[in-house]
Amino acid sequence: MQTERIAIEGMHCANCSALIEKMVGRMDGVQTCTVNLAANNGEVTFDPSATNMAHVVQTIVELGYGATVIPKENRAAFDAERRQREAAQQVHDVRIFVMSLVLTAMVMIVCMTPLGMDLVMPLANAVFGVGHTHEQMMLVMNVACLVLTVPVQFVAGMRFYRGAWGALKARSANMDTLVAVGTTIAFAYSLYVTFSPTTMGKMAPFETSAMLITFVHLGKMLEARAKGRAGEAVESLMSLAPKTAHVRRGNEVVDVPTDDLRLGDVVEVRPGERVPVDGVVVSGSSSVDESMLTGEPMPQEKAAGDEVTGATINGNGTFVVRATRVGADSTLSRIVEMVEKAQGSRPQIQQLADRIAAVFVPAILSIGLLTFLGWLAYAALGEGINGATFERALMAGVSVVVVACPCALGLATPTAVMVGTGKGAEQGILIKDGDVLQQAGDIRKVVFDKTGTLTQGMPMVVGVAHGEDASEEDVVRFCGALERGSEHPLARAILMYAAENDIAIPQDMVDDFEAVPGKGVTGRVDGELFGFGNELLVRDLTGSGLPDWCREFATKGAGAHATVMYLVFESYGVAGAIAAADQPKPSAKEGVARLQGRGCEVYLLTGDARGAAAWVAQEVGIPKECVMAEVLPEQKAKRVEALRDPEQKALVAMVGDGINDTPALAAADVSMVMSAGSDAALEVGQVVLMHDDVRDVSRAIALSRATMRKIHQNFGWALGYNLLLIPLAALGILPPELSSACMALSSVSVVTNSLLLRRANL
Repeated sequence: MQTERIAIEGMHCANCSALIEKMVGRMDGVQTCTVNLAANNGEVTFDPSATNMAHVVQTIVELGYGATVIPKENRAAFDAERRQREAAQQVHDVRIFVMSLVLTAMVMIVCMTPLGMDLVMPLANAVFGVGHTHEQMMLVMNVACLVLTVPVQFVAGMRFYRGAWGALKARSANMDTLVAVGTTIAFAYSLYVTFSPTTMGKMAPFETSAMLITFVHLGKMLEARAKGRAGEAVESLMSLAPKTAHVRRGNEVVDVPTDDLRLGDVVEVRPGERVPVDGVVVSGSSSVDESMLTGEPMPQEKAAGDEVTGATINGNGTFVVRATRVGADSTLSRIVEMVEKAQGSRPQIQQLADRIAAVFVPAILSIGLLTFLGWLAYAALGEGINGATFERALMAGVSVVVVACPCALGLATPTAVMVGTGKGAEQGILIKDGDVLQQAGDIRKVVFDKTGTLTQGMPMVVGVAHGEDASEEDVVRFCGALERGSEHPLARAILMYAAENDIAIPQDMVDDFEAVPGKGVTGRVDGELFGFGNELLVRDLTGSGLPDWCREFATKGAGAHATVMYLVFESYGVAGAIAAADQPKPSAKEGVARLQGRGCEVYLLTGDARGAAAWVAQEVGIPKECVMAEVLPEQKAKRVEALRDPEQKALVAMVGDGINDTPALAAADVSMVMSAGSDAALEVGQVVLMHDDVRDVSRAIALSRATMRKIHQNFGWALGYNLLLIPLAALGILPPELSSACMALSSVSVVTNSLLLRRANL
């Protein structure tokens, strides 16, 4: 199966998206088709041996919509062209609206004000003479209104006729059908009043159809603008990528569009520029701001052999990068694709809107007809059916057809999902689909892996002890000199501690360096053998155990959670000790507290020793009864499953840091991965926390709850709007022109309410 995304133009309501899904979904070879009304795009999964995208696009075009396959490469150029088309369409819509507004205002002046009669009087005198009758005057005024209304009805209103015709060909109905039917009935009745001998002398209500079209046109313009703002998050992400790159071609450096970069290209990155491609530094060095990826505000030093990510910002140096991932495979492109896929996904709550939309338009047309017939029956029982009662019945039916708005229902969920996932992406919280966004709000139990999730994932020096003939500086200097050539995490911790405390580590001080498996490392200084390692190494070099001061440091000074290593000389004995431990992340304690404040139980699940697990739990605020330590990897999934609620009322989230936690992540209702920008984390987990910040778990839950509140508010508004105003229209309280204004404002209100999510405090 192959999956492609399509840009779709001309959708106006939930029935439009449902129609496209139905017709494309029926095609041979198409497995699934989902359409996002708010994002104006769709996703099709199909069998390439049975159909192709050209056929899919043709099917959509035949329904009356524009359709273009979104390319996976050269995306920037495609989006730029699409924005140009949308901008041109907006300019066209504004012109049409201004024309419609001016003509409608003129119709209203002629039909509804004394000034209208004064304006038309010269024309009536010219046609019928100065002594013309009232009926002749009304005929001239009605014809003048007809001339003014025709451009509104058939130029400004053509978009609704095209949409209705496309739906009719597919034996369906949509919002365009409602507008086309309502305005056509009003226009046709005005024609009847104008030219029928039985209605001579009566003013034709041309302003009704003109105002209907003008107000709905205004609503669609405002809605389109609001929908565009809902998708700004993806555009802001894509704008991070530089447009060109300085590529070395032989002895020259040429500027090449980043979309044209190839694997293996050698790219020069100059001071202050964004890195144009994912790659490896081959020469030069600089500091790189990776905050867009990791959230870390401090620039990271990059030199030969280090990896860099596209769209990060170079500092003051110049370096050269060999491209390792380009185009759709780049980290930024994959993040954008993930966000777009989430925005286009359909959470379960959307099913309610889908079921309503399937019957909405036919039901409204039926209610409109019943309203018309009901008013006629009421008139027949009372004053009788005449011109006035017939017009009242017709206008009530038209009001029902026009006031009903399937758009608000159709936009209730996707706009909130778009804004919610977009806000999450801006804060480094990548939610992969709408169902996860919906489920995260029901999380009541959060299980954390320890190493690399709650903790830094690397040891840090937490204590230094020394004997009578040595100082702390001596211990760090000798240990650092011995470990300088080691890749062990503890070696990095000692060198980092030395740098932080301005302790100089001599170079070429140690000879005959040797790593002793399971014990430590040894070397010689001026022929003297010494080592740094555990108690076994101490026994090897001295033939005896640890002195009392070392044991006291190991049990009291360092703590049970720390690893203690000893500096020992063959001729002297133990000179010092260094304790190192994996420390909690700075955000861990606050992150756990926030979760508990949101009503979540927090658990720690680790394979580490109980002492180390208990210490971390105490440091970050996890109750001791919620600590699960010394758990084998294959048992972690069972521990997570044991916490799950069989009735699915309270969901369990597992938070890990990558591939090694996959079984436990899969066992949870919602899986979250601490990314720190790693490629593996983008593939594992339903929520990717790009900034490696424990507080983002709470933010993800808060974002889900805020989004679901907006969806419920949107549904409440959309359903309440229709349930309240349709009866008012049927009772004749709402005239058609006011009904059209209400219809125009309803969908705009839903989108605007969704946009308020951007202000949510997470």
